[in-house]
Amino acid sequence: MRLEGMPLELRAHPAESQTNRQFASHALGSLDVVYLPRPVSQLLPEPPVRVEQFIEDDNRGAILPDPIATLDGQAFYLSVKGIGSATDPYSWRPLDRWYGAELTPEPDVQRTLRSEPPSRSDRLITGELWLRGSPYGGQGLEHAATALGVSARADLTSLHGFLIAPVVKVCFLPRSLEAHLRELYWYRRFSGRMVQELRLVPSNLRVYFHAKNTLGTNVRHVFDRFSVDSDRRATAFETNFLRSTVSMLTLFARTMEAGPTPGTFRGLDFYDVWLDKDAVLAPNGSVYFVDLEGIESVVVPRESVREKLEDQVYRSLYEMTFGYEQIEGERQRRFGQSADRKQRFETLLRAALRDDPFVRLRRAGSRLDFVVRNKGEEEALYLTFPAVES
Repeated sequence: MRLEGMPLELRAHPAESQTNRQFASHALGSLDVVYLPRPVSQLLPEPPVRVEQFIEDDNRGAILPDPIATLDGQAFYLSVKGIGSATDPYSWRPLDRWYGAELTPEPDVQRTLRSEPPSRSDRLITGELWLRGSPYGGQGLEHAATALGVSARADLTSLHGFLIAPVVKVCFLPRSLEAHLRELYWYRRFSGRMVQELRLVPSNLRVYFHAKNTLGTNVRHVFDRFSVDSDRRATAFETNFLRSTVSMLTLFARTMEAGPTPGTFRGLDFYDVWLDKDAVLAPNGSVYFVDLEGIESVVVPRESVREKLEDQVYRSLYEMTFGYEQIEGERQRRFGQSADRKQRFETLLRAALRDDPFVRLRRAGSRLDFVVRNKGEEEALYLTFPAVES
């Protein structure tokens, strides 16, 4: 499947890199590059080694429209995070090359940026401090290293059932370029290393935010793009969606282990990332978390484990149910009504969680409960949470 989106030309320049050890045995030398928009590329003395045609993705990302790898039977596309932004962070003004020339005190950089007229395709990586660990339009090493670390823990795309879009490489912007970009700022300078994340994603369709077409804004487009053309396929799509999103509700439980001191437990938690904007849909309905920089290891005392488990369920429960409702609504529009809403949801949940070792379903009178187990098999710390009430 070829992805759709606004075309974006990027220029590849050689770069130092760190490689995800899970991909170390593969021939990935061609990915030891940073992909730069033309105004930024021109700040380097050497010409690019190649020019490639991407499509835009989100504020500071781009994706190759054709797949480059198959992992676990799923086609994946190369996504680059940190390629520059096209919009001023403090207004709707285009962040073009001439605007960049206004921001820098360096005469040589000003001349280079003003050597051509502004273009609608212009975008810039800047030195403005943004999101604590990243420069505006780019990516910082601190965030990228976190994403690389999470990727290295996974079995390619799965972390105990939690699906991820793995970071394959972290590539460093040349220091000479970094020095120039650090002077392009409005108020506060980013002081860390500037990098790009090269990652593999199953599509460019998100659940609700950060894309032109999403499950929440254009579910009909999602069905058409992914060829969900029968009731059987729609039901499989729903089942995969639920299976993968329940894993996001239970990430701490799936990764929980003994902590560094007695009476503590360590597991993965989310920081400033969300299911609706930081995950993408695969053609089979499975959801892969893509912005891994916001996943961190946390340590909690035993008495706080249940609270942490419940917090994670609540964190994404609404987004899971919202996404499911969009899919089920479109299935009904195309292929006909189903039985009782709650009965169908329960049937799909049972199919989705049939082989899940961490989440079981248990009937308690008129209520169906999630029973959230944990990797450490601490039965006293299992969490019971209502899935649906009749």
